[in-house]
Amino acid sequence: MKHAFRATVAALAAAVLVPFLSTGATAAPVATGPDGGAAGAAWAATEDGVQQYPNVHIEWDVPITMSDGTVLKGNVYRPADASGRPIDAPTPTIVNLTPYTKLVSNLADHAQSIPALSDALLNLFRQIDFGGTPLSGVTDLTKAFGGGELRNFTVDRQLIKSGYSQVVVDVRGTGFSQGEWDMLRAREQQDTLEVIDWASRQPWSDGKIGMNGISYSGINQVQAASKQPPALKAIFPVVPGSDLVNDVLAPGGGFGFNFIPLWLTAINTLKWVPDVQSIVNGKFDWEWLGDRAASPLTFMDVFLNAYTATRFEDADPRLLDLLSHSSPERGDYVSDPTQIRVPTFVVGGWHDLFTYSESKIYNQIPLPAGQKQLLMGNTYHVNSGNEYGKPGLPPRLDVLQRAWFDKWLKGIDNGVDSYGPVTLRQQGGGWVTQNGFGASAVGEAAAQHRRMYLSAAPSGTAQSVYDGSLTAEANADTARLTVAPGLTTLCSNDAAQGSAGVLSIIDGCAKDSRVAELNALTFTSAPVAEATTISGPIAMRLNTVQDAADGYWTVTVNDVAPDGQSTVLTSGQLMASLREIDEANSSRSANGDYTDPRPYTSIEKRQPTVPGEATTLDITLSATEAILQPGHRLRVDVFASNFPKGLPVLPMLLDTELKPQHIQLDPARPSFVNIPVRGNHGW
Repeated sequence: MKHAFRATVAALAAAVLVPFLSTGATAAPVATGPDGGAAGAAWAATEDGVQQYPNVHIEWDVPITMSDGTVLKGNVYRPADASGRPIDAPTPTIVNLTPYTKLVSNLADHAQSIPALSDALLNLFRQIDFGGTPLSGVTDLTKAFGGGELRNFTVDRQLIKSGYSQVVVDVRGTGFSQGEWDMLRAREQQDTLEVIDWASRQPWSDGKIGMNGISYSGINQVQAASKQPPALKAIFPVVPGSDLVNDVLAPGGGFGFNFIPLWLTAINTLKWVPDVQSIVNGKFDWEWLGDRAASPLTFMDVFLNAYTATRFEDADPRLLDLLSHSSPERGDYVSDPTQIRVPTFVVGGWHDLFTYSESKIYNQIPLPAGQKQLLMGNTYHVNSGNEYGKPGLPPRLDVLQRAWFDKWLKGIDNGVDSYGPVTLRQQGGGWVTQNGFGASAVGEAAAQHRRMYLSAAPSGTAQSVYDGSLTAEANADTARLTVAPGLTTLCSNDAAQGSAGVLSIIDGCAKDSRVAELNALTFTSAPVAEATTISGPIAMRLNTVQDAADGYWTVTVNDVAPDGQSTVLTSGQLMASLREIDEANSSRSANGDYTDPRPYTSIEKRQPTVPGEATTLDITLSATEAILQPGHRLRVDVFASNFPKGLPVLPMLLDTELKPQHIQLDPARPSFVNIPVRGNHGW
């Protein structure tokens, strides 16, 4: 009954709003604010209303043969009439390639396709509210499920019923597809192009292809779009990355210790689930089984080698390729968004695994604002879209996705190109829209980078290894401040980020750094006089001294409330031996200071430190958007470790000898954070 009532209300809303916002003699609607205004209401009504076709027809496990003979399996979803017969008219087609098996997609899709069950689940998710408790992060997770995230991850039946086909394909070596899993490398990228071409040539396709999906599927979209396949017309990547080494595999040289093994285990387990139906009907794919037997735990051996080989000379060649900036295999993990020519809507989060890349993807795409969009929530990897569908909040992800494809695949002038183009959840504030972000921001959206210097003067605000200050002007301090590797980062925002957001349910760690700071050097500013915005990329310069041939440094930038709560806004990490900066891919502010010092993260560029000698490090922190309210302070935390989010591979870890590390405050070689601010901060 509730489902029918909601559909009726949505249909009435569509009847009222859509003619008012339609194409033809009437001008295209203009989206206003984070919720899109009247245009956003029309998008929601279009997605939630009664669709053109009543049913979805599914063709299971369609074989798609690649150019090397490997057979991939895909499910094809098509709009169908009341009898369940697929329509004859060709439609635009949405492609999604996944390593998580179509079986997972099928289960989630079917849970949503049964109205009573779908309503029950949505109501359950909406009623779960741990707000005001130490587990408020649970609510952030459950709200995401109702925010359109599942439809983007699996199948959006409303989209299909409106006149789209969708193809969900297991990437090679996963699910029911043959071959050995290639993990986003060259052969898998070639497969993606061939699947796009195959889908565009099917009789049920009109030749226009869009792509959607979350995480791995989002990365796959960015890779494919940069290759410019002719049939691809639009993409909607949620939490994608473009520099996988610096995003998640080994940012700054510290392997993603708590994410990578669990992720590899999940995929390598799911890929062994057989096609039971083929066994029953006597058509089991024995080549599939042979491929699994040939590579039973793909890439797990590389991870294990990273922590068992004591010398790089004994390391797995695939590990060396990953840590070599000049290897072709490393190049496979770095996409080039400057080559994207199709409308792209990037959805990310300030604490996502791929935060470093998300705003960079938007800025690097050479398309006008509107044809490219950026939406960044105050979210982790698994809870995208956890604020949605209410006045002042962005539309649900499925609503935005539908509007995006209607515009660019069907030519419906619905005004989605006037949304944003940059829609941001300010940490410490609310949702805002602006004309750009970071390097692309102009006018009121632009922030000015400025130095805030590390000082030995006590701030009196932190319980840490050393409680220092941040000063607006250079100071003459000459102290040596020491910090040792520790385990307080087990309770940290970085630990939550490295778990893809699973550990974000523990507020006392994810939303408050005071436990982690017990083993950190802290540097805290005076309170801001008025609301002060931080907007864009951040860089840290440290004058360091190691007691060994290497050191491992982690830096966070925090918002400190008057009650002492210290909330991480962004973070970065770097092995001292990997300090050489790739100038061609880095950026600087007007005064020459780095704003995004991207390291090579390459063993070919390693420069062991000399014990006792000063070494300058430039550490990049992911770009962010935050507002410091009056009375709040800016804080920099410095750690000598970052377990479990990051752990250096064994040869580099042994070089640190797990010895204490030092910041040497020296007026001739100042340590400072280069931070983008706007507003009257009063510093």
